[in-house]
Amino acid sequence: MSQIGIMLEGQDGLTWARWQRLLQAAEDFGYQCVFRSDHYTNAAPPDKDSLELWVSLTYAASHTKRIEFGSCVAPTTFRHPAMTARVAADIHELSNGRLILGLGAGWNEYEHKKFGIPFYDVSTRYEMLTDALEITARLYLTDGPVSYQGKHYSLDNAQLLPHPKRGGPPVMIGGNGPKRTLGLVAKFADEWNGVFVPLDTYKERTQQLNALLQENGRDAADVKRSLMTQVVFGKDDAALQAKLDGRTMDELIARGMIVGTGPAIIDQISRYTEAGVERFMLQWMNQDDIEGLELLARDVLPHFHKS
Repeated sequence: MSQIGIMLEGQDGLTWARWQRLLQAAEDFGYQCVFRSDHYTNAAPPDKDSLELWVSLTYAASHTKRIEFGSCVAPTTFRHPAMTARVAADIHELSNGRLILGLGAGWNEYEHKKFGIPFYDVSTRYEMLTDALEITARLYLTDGPVSYQGKHYSLDNAQLLPHPKRGGPPVMIGGNGPKRTLGLVAKFADEWNGVFVPLDTYKERTQQLNALLQENGRDAADVKRSLMTQVVFGKDDAALQAKLDGRTMDELIARGMIVGTGPAIIDQISRYTEAGVERFMLQWMNQDDIEGLELLARDVLPHFHKS
């Protein structure tokens, strides 16, 4: 059974009123999850309203009852990983085990410079991500003080108290790189999140991940497979053409997007499901289009969320 949820860009005009409406819509309409990005601003002007990631997820923990939610994904350049691990563990407990901790290397140079956060080359950012994953795993899995000397982040007899009852939230790593990213997924992650991956490429990446998991002494089933990609949905052909705005379905599908009216969306999700995707995070760009979310849920979710 596939899990269908939505993904929101938290820096793209997200306000408290919108966040509250979107969370309630996800609960009411039957979506499995709500994920949101962790950015301070967009990659280029103009800057828009935004909500801080962890504050908004704390709200989600206490104002929803059913959906899973999480970061898609939190750059490890933004915060010391011990602080991220601690906040995430607390929100996970508050929500009765519904948080997914998504981590990534970061990519938006513009926001780093704008807010005074050092932005390093790719190799350095992956070293930082590796340190963060080591620290997170050790803090969650060790029932006692933890020391770790990394290249960029370290611990000296650090301990999360109270120790996370559930062993901490599941860790999700986002990204498509067949070497660096999938290598870290195979070692550390509970979930791999591919981003805007065309179907054939997703098939290749998931097979590569299976091989890497075997090398690390893990089973293929140890890591959940998910996909974050934009959905362009129209309730009918006329509505779809208006949203395409001169683009073609084939053009967007080739870029890894999911596009169409209800039947086409169902067909594309089914094909990804056959390729191993277990969770879909459908990027919903118009945060005020609650009616569209309801129509998408009506036309698509019953085919995948079996009662």
